[in-house]
Order: sequence, then C-alpha cells, then structure tokens
Amino acid sequence: MSLLIFADNHNGHFPKHARELISYGRRMAEDLNTQTIVLVTGALSDEELLLPGKYGAHRVLVADDPRFEVLDHKLYTALIEQVVSEKGVTHLLFSYSPAGKALAPLAAARLQAGYVSAVTGLPENYDPFTVRKMIFSGKVFASVEISTEKKVITLAPNAWKEEILGEAVEPEKVSFAGLPQPVTDRLSLERHEGRIMLTDADIVISGGRGMQNAENFRLLEELAGLLGGAVACTRPVSDEGWRPPEEHAGQTGKIIAPDLYFAFGISGAIQHLAGVSGSKVIAAVNKDPDAPIFEAADYGIVGDALEVLPRLIEEVKKRKAARNR
Repeated sequence: MSLLIFADNHNGHFPKHARELISYGRRMAEDLNTQTIVLVTGALSDEELLLPGKYGAHRVLVADDPRFEVLDHKLYTALIEQVVSEKGVTHLLFSYSPAGKALAPLAAARLQAGYVSAVTGLPENYDPFTVRKMIFSGKVFASVEISTEKKVITLAPNAWKEEILGEAVEPEKVSFAGLPQPVTDRLSLERHEGRIMLTDADIVISGGRGMQNAENFRLLEELAGLLGGAVACTRPVSDEGWRPPEEHAGQTGKIIAPDLYFAFGISGAIQHLAGVSGSKVIAAVNKDPDAPIFEAADYGIVGDALEVLPRLIEEVKKRKAARNR
C-alpha cells in the first residue's frame, strides 16, 4: 500500500496548491502508516525537484519526457496508471486545479476507483474511508464514503496549509512505456508568465459589471500590483470580453480561497459566491446597499467602486511610502 500525489508543474515550479497537496498527503500517509510518493511531469530545475521532499514526500518520481510538456489527458492517465500498478498505490491525490479536475476522474475510471472532488480536510475515518466536501455551492458539507480498494480525491484550494515536514530526497526518473496508438485529444495547460496564478494568490482583487467597462479594470490591476495580488472577474465581465476567461472566479470558473478577497462592483450572484466563499476575508464595495454580496462580506462599503478605488489606491501608496522611509 502506498499513497501517490500528482504534483502540478507550473512553468517549471510547484505552485502553492501543489505544495499544500504534498503536505496534506504526508499527513494522510502518516495516518495510513505508508509512503508518500510524488509524481512530477515535465522539466523542473534540480533545486525545484528537491522541494517535494521538504514538504513531506518520501519519494519523488520524475517523468521529464518532452511529450509531457502538453497536458495530453490520455498520455498522462496512462502514466498514472503505470505508476499506480508498479508502486502498489491505493490512494491517489490531485489538486482541485485545472489539471487535477481533468485527470482525477479519468484516472479513477481507469483504475475502477472511488472518486471524491474538492475535499476540505483529512479523512474523518479511514475504515470505512470517509472524506468531507462542500456541496450546494458551499452552503453545506457532505461526508462521502469510498468503498473501493483504490481511492482518488482532489484537495480543495487552501484547504490545507503547506508546511515543512521532511528532508530533500533525490528524484528518480520514470521510464514511461507509452501508448500503443498516437494520441489526438489534448488539453492545454494555462501559461501565465510573470503573473500570480489566481488559484495561488493570497490576495485577489475582483471586479464585476459595476466597473462599467474594460478600461476601468486598470484600477484593479494597479491595486493588485501594490498589494501583490491577482485580478479576477465575474462571468458577465468575462463573457463581455472585458477580461480573459482564466480570470473568471465562480462556480463555473476558478474556485478560489484567498486570505483576502476584494469585490468591486459585484452584486454577489450565488454562482459567483460559490466560487469565492472559501475566502478568509471578503471586502465588498457596491452602490446597492441590498446587494447580496454584503451578506457574504466581512467588510462592506456602500459606494461607487470607481470612486472608492482611486482613494484606496492612494491610501495604499501613502502607507507603503511611509513604511519604506
């Protein structure tokens, strides 16, 4: 019996959710009295490959074949199936990321394993294996039992804190047998050079239709730059073409859980709130005092986002300047 973690490679680095997953997997492996094995694909530096051991991996397997530079779901699933068979894996863990959401159900189907997505913590019970997840747009929790021998789960974003649990381990190369036939169906990994990934950001600055047009989002970009955060938007904004689809946060977009979520000109539709309800603190600005966003917000300002934002940006600049004196 062993536990396998598929760790996302984002532009040659392990993103925050991958580090959280490795720490989480190590804690679960300790409860199961088994090994934590991390599987990595694509090219990473020698220094980066030492990180999984520090976050809790007992072994690090690397498949750096050039074919894995693209998230080809059939190819990746074949690799995962091979490693599961060779290493006697019974528990398979993914992040609740674009890659994890694509690969986890496919791997579960191939392995005839029970599957639960977006779990929020360690299993409540190991016999029977029972995990907890949010349902009904995050309004309630459900305890789900997996009765199959092999088990596949994805970990919800920010559901576990990354922590140093071990020492660096030397990575091992995986010799991949490949597929008997050429693969034609492909899923592309998102590439955002020099930008904070929305799912990794501790601070998210988000805008809705109350921003009025695409040009006004430069205010959100400026605030995000000052605070070291990422920019997000609602689905109507993305549908209008004001912002790219990968910035859409919500039930049908990115599920995020930052430490601080700013909502400017966002009414608070249930589909949007379902994707950001895991945020530790929500601060909202909206002209409508009855906007649903205020029911979810920890802090709120009733006002025009386009009037509040410049004043907030100026105040942040003043405080940063005072701190640097």
